This record gives sequence, structure tokens and C-alpha cells, in this order.
Amino acid sequence: MVQKPSPLARLIGLTVAVEPQEVKAVALAFLFNFVLLGSYYILRPVRDTMATVFGVQALQSLFTGTFVITLVCAPVFAWCASKMKLARLLPGVFWFLLINLLVFYALFRLAPQNRWLAAAFFWWFSVINLFLISIFWTFMADVFSSAQATRLFAFIAAGGSTGAIAGPLITRALAGSIGVSGLLLVAGAGFLCVILLIHALMREKEKLRALDKEAQQTTLDHNLPGNPLRGFALLLKSSFLLNQAAFMLLMTWIATIFYFLQTDLIAKTFPGMESRAIAFADVDLFVNICSAVILIFGLGRVLQRFGVTASLLLTPLLMAGACLAIALAPSFFLIQAARATQRISQYAVARPSREILFTVVDQQSKYKAKNVIDTAVYRFGDLSSAWILAGMRAAGFGLLGAMGFGIAVSAMWGAVAVALGRRYQTLGGKPASAAAG
Repeated sequence: MVQKPSPLARLIGLTVAVEPQEVKAVALAFLFNFVLLGSYYILRPVRDTMATVFGVQALQSLFTGTFVITLVCAPVFAWCASKMKLARLLPGVFWFLLINLLVFYALFRLAPQNRWLAAAFFWWFSVINLFLISIFWTFMADVFSSAQATRLFAFIAAGGSTGAIAGPLITRALAGSIGVSGLLLVAGAGFLCVILLIHALMREKEKLRALDKEAQQTTLDHNLPGNPLRGFALLLKSSFLLNQAAFMLLMTWIATIFYFLQTDLIAKTFPGMESRAIAFADVDLFVNICSAVILIFGLGRVLQRFGVTASLLLTPLLMAGACLAIALAPSFFLIQAARATQRISQYAVARPSREILFTVVDQQSKYKAKNVIDTAVYRFGDLSSAWILAGMRAAGFGLLGAMGFGIAVSAMWGAVAVALGRRYQTLGGKPASAAAG
């Protein structure tokens, strides 16, 4: 007698092809991403508001501090991975961040308008947000195989986008009544839920490993030996990983161009901290609604029909068109639309597509080299593009110069996307260890 699928399996099956043994793991991953990104998007408008408190004209200084701290934290994380079992490291990161949030809550209650406290929170969040997302997707690449990821990652990413819808709504609803500091406690409660979900998903990974030969066969009951710079060494030894680093670098250059434009517009338009936080949250809400729709109904089908290479190439093509349009006819509306398009395509297409690439690398590369790419390389992209834009502004190039820079970056990004997608196709059917070289 054939067992009928559970209601949960039928619900998930409406949008994604899921096997019976995968249902619980996929549901937990979706919920994990929902809570994580919900908490992230409660804190993101607070971070962007702190940038306006510190001063928009000094953004490059904030980006410099972020990069320096990230460069220190990446080897610290690798050192922790070499000393702690992965089963302890994954929830331990979130316990540490929860304690950090409580400290910032107390400090904001004492000095809410302090410029250097604003800078400290900006640096802290700008560093930890990358670690949060990197750790989540590293864990996903350690649970699901390449074949599973092609089917399931768009749906799992949709969990993050729906959580990212809830986060700005919570910020909008509560910012006026509980203030910026109160939002930190709400996000902290989300981190506590994330810790519980990590433990549940780790148990499910073990079940999948036993029941499904297609799933990743790695375990979490061990540490990852190596010195703190092991992630950098792995990156430099692998052409595949170096291509992924180039993809990330160019993606952040484009994002930074539009972030500067958006932050400047909002700082000039909204005078108060709460109104700025709400304005950032409104933009986040629109972006994340569009991202969720694409992830639930579109990306999975694109991946299965056209492959990873096409999905990697789509965002650079869109960004080249957006930069060209602004260069030809600059306007407030077009800049906002381009920033929204950049974020939607990055979150709904580029990010989940590039995460699939890490399913074909070994566990050391997943937890160490990927972490370097997702944090240090990402923030180097922020830093370098921030200072390039500041230099162009000082030299009088203005908006037209920034858009010309954006078109050139998009062209390079597209070339890297094609090379990266083709290399992934050759590695996809090989054992994980083969992808490390």
C-alpha cells in the first residue's frame, strides 16, 4: 500500500519537487531562513539609520572599519572551527550574537544619539550579518547535495524572503512605540528561535544521511583542523573558489554604487531617526515581496530548465541595463527602481544560484574558504568600491561617472558568471573532494 503524502509534503510540493524523506529537513530549513532573515531585517533598518547618525559623507570610513573588523573575524571563525565540533560551533555563534545584542540594547538606552555608538553598531551588524547568512548557506550546502540543491534551494531561499517581509513590517509597526533599542530585543528573540531550529536541523541531517544516499554524507561531530588562515589558503589554491570570490567582489561593487545613492536620498528626504528607519524598512518590504514571489514561483523553474550558468548571468545583464538607463535619463524614481532591481535580482537570483556552487566542494572549503568569500571578500568589495566612488566624487565625475563604472563592472561580472557556471557543470557530477583543487 502506497503511503499518502503528509499535508506538509503536499503543501511544499505545490512549488517544489520534494522527496518524502526530504520534507522535514526542507521545512526546517525554510523556517530557519524565515526567522533568521526576519531578525536580520529588523536590525538592518537600525544599521542603516546608524549610518545617517554617523554621517553620509563619512560612509567610506564606516566601510573601512567594517572591512578591518571582518578581516580579523574571518580567521577567528576558522580558529573556532578548528577547536570546536561543528555541532557546537553552529549554535554557539548565535548564542554569542544574542549576548552582543543585549549589550547594545543597554548602551542605546544610555546614549541613543551617540555618534560613535552608532558607528560601533554599524560595524558590528555589517560584520555579523555576513556571518549569519554565510553560516546558514554553508549549513545548507552541508545538508543537501548538488542535485537536491538545484531542486530545493530556491524554495529554501524563499523562506528567507518571506521572513524578510515580516522583518520590515515588524520594524514599521514597532519602531515608533518601542524605539530603536527595543527592536534589538525583538531580533534577539528571533536569534533564540534560530538556535532551537539549528539543533532540530542537525538531527534531521543525520536522518537524511542514513536514509538518502543522494544527501551529503558529511557529519558534524568533529572539528575542522587547520590554522586560522586555512580558509585564505584554500581560496588561493582553487581556481573554482577564486572565480567565486571574483563573482562576489563584482556583485558587491554594484551593490555599493546603488547603496550610496539610496542612503544619500533618504538622508536628505527624512529628518528623524525613526522616519529614516521606517523609510528603509519600506524599501526592504517591497524588495522582499518581489524576491519571495520570484523564489517561490520562478527561480526553481529557471534553474531546472536553463541551468545555473543562465541564472548567474541574469543579474549582471540587468545591472548593466539599469546603469545605462540612469546614465541616459537620471531621476529620483529611476535610481530607486534600479536599487530595488539590484537587490531583488541579487537576493532572488544571484545569491541562491551561487550557493548551489558550494555543494560540490569539500567540508573544509564550505566552512572556511566560503566564509572568507562571504565575509572578507564581500567587505573588501564594499571598501574598495566605497573609496573608488569617494575618489570619483572628489574628482568631479558625479552620477555619470558612477554609472559608467557600474556598466564596466557589470560586463566583467557577466564574464565571470559564465566561466563560473561552466566550471560548476564540470564539477557537479564529481565527488566533493575533487572540487577543492
